[in-house]
Amino acid sequence: MNTIDRRSVLLAGLGVAGAGALAACSSSADAPALISPSGAAVAAADEKRARTGKTHQVTLTAAPATVDLGAGIMARTWAFSGRAPGKELRVSAGDTLAATLSNQLPNQATTSIHWHGIALRNDMDGVPPATQAAVRAGRNFTYRFTADAPGTYFFHPHVGVQLDRGLYAPLIVEDPREPLSYDEEWVVVLDDWLDGVTGTPDGVYAELRRGMGGMHMGEDSGSPSSSSGRDGHDGHDMGDMGGMDMSGGMDSMASSPSASPSASSSGSGMGTGMGVGMKFMLMGARSPLLGGDAGDVRYPWHLVNGRVPADPQIFRSKPGKRVRLRLINAGSDTAYRVALGGHQLTITHTDGFPVKHQPADALLIGMGERYDVLVTLDDGVFPLVALAEGKNATGMAVIRTGSGGTPTATVRPKELDGMLMDASRLRAADDVQLASKKTDQVHRIELTGSMMTYDWALNGRRFDMGNPAAHPVTVEEGQRVRLDFVNTTTMWHPMHLHGHTYQLGTNGPRKDTTIVLPKKTVSVFFDADNPGQWMLHCHNAYHGEAGMMALVAYQG
Repeated sequence: MNTIDRRSVLLAGLGVAGAGALAACSSSADAPALISPSGAAVAAADEKRARTGKTHQVTLTAAPATVDLGAGIMARTWAFSGRAPGKELRVSAGDTLAATLSNQLPNQATTSIHWHGIALRNDMDGVPPATQAAVRAGRNFTYRFTADAPGTYFFHPHVGVQLDRGLYAPLIVEDPREPLSYDEEWVVVLDDWLDGVTGTPDGVYAELRRGMGGMHMGEDSGSPSSSSGRDGHDGHDMGDMGGMDMSGGMDSMASSPSASPSASSSGSGMGTGMGVGMKFMLMGARSPLLGGDAGDVRYPWHLVNGRVPADPQIFRSKPGKRVRLRLINAGSDTAYRVALGGHQLTITHTDGFPVKHQPADALLIGMGERYDVLVTLDDGVFPLVALAEGKNATGMAVIRTGSGGTPTATVRPKELDGMLMDASRLRAADDVQLASKKTDQVHRIELTGSMMTYDWALNGRRFDMGNPAAHPVTVEEGQRVRLDFVNTTTMWHPMHLHGHTYQLGTNGPRKDTTIVLPKKTVSVFFDADNPGQWMLHCHNAYHGEAGMMALVAYQG
């Protein structure tokens, strides 16, 4: 049974139950009492949010669509209002968004909207069945919340692997007291794409769930193993590739020949070897930057703002203009190394929060991460390239300020091999650093599993969709919490926490999604100031769906 059908059956039984009833599940009578997503504590915290009194009303229709990816490539997918990416939503900090989701998907598919990175009230987070019942086909649901933190965000479903379709769009929360000085702005959405071209995300997931053990000469060996995944062995990574400490920086890696991207003849991502019987599983994707294995899934295209590199989107401006780029990785299985040919970037924000400004030639952005950068434009035509890290393929858009031909689809600006930045090298701006405070709770979050049996999990336990609160990571309101992400696997994982931002280490950037490399540990700190029940999961869509997620729940 594919993931959509499995969840549809489960959630149909839940009907239109309230969020509080959905969250009341627990594994035993001895389990701690948890704050309901729609309880009094959630309402009390929400009342403290600064509001402008302005409300933006919008309807988002999730429905089948045929989207034009450029160069004559048409993809049959699911999208919001027929566009991929969907139309950007833009509000000011303190505004209320009233977004009605209209589910017009086929085959009785349920869906939802998660507002990625927004610290909103818990019952609007869009995570069935933890915070709401999934929205049935033919039904509507209105998300109403105040977005009080400015920044670059996006929204997408939180049902099955629907993120790997076209159901996503940017959400920009503007700062009414914007401290940055710039002339223009360009929102740039990166995505790895296969839906309606080589298959569907459900087909991908079905193949991956068989694991490497189910790929003997193209035969399906049946159900995946129920192994806990604590052995850390990964059928993808047959050699010991080692890893790189996230706190150690990347300059030396960026300057080494082994870190240089290999040339691609097509830019389509089809150049990496594929085993017998494997239609979607990607073999041989390697990246020293990511500690070895770069990803699971073979994508025919990598898109920038919904366009293939042979037919790119063009941003037109003038020489000398100072432009703010808001970069969003909406992909499901791909980290991107991003550079603008002929220019240096100044990194100003990550995941919506300001950092001490840092120059860079290129930056590494994992799934779910966002970066804001400033660039002063030169005179000419310049490729904005998103290298699919370790996958021998690129996405591309173009900035045009003068005369010249459009760069080729396979262009590789030298900046890709220059000074490379990632979150571990950044520092939070002074006004958003967490105040010095004693840590009240420490939770060890082991990332476990393997490609051999595709049993991705946290602390050796796959998330139970039928009973989301069965094994929560519990916190109490007002606590300073430390999460130690301990990656026991041989793959990298972008770890995302809903409803909060955390700080990397004691003075790193404020983020909600961070890359954890193989065999490495990353510690993050957050203040438990937003009551409810929140998902913590790998933002690789397929790892998360396989079970690499848990509930971070406030005790009552």
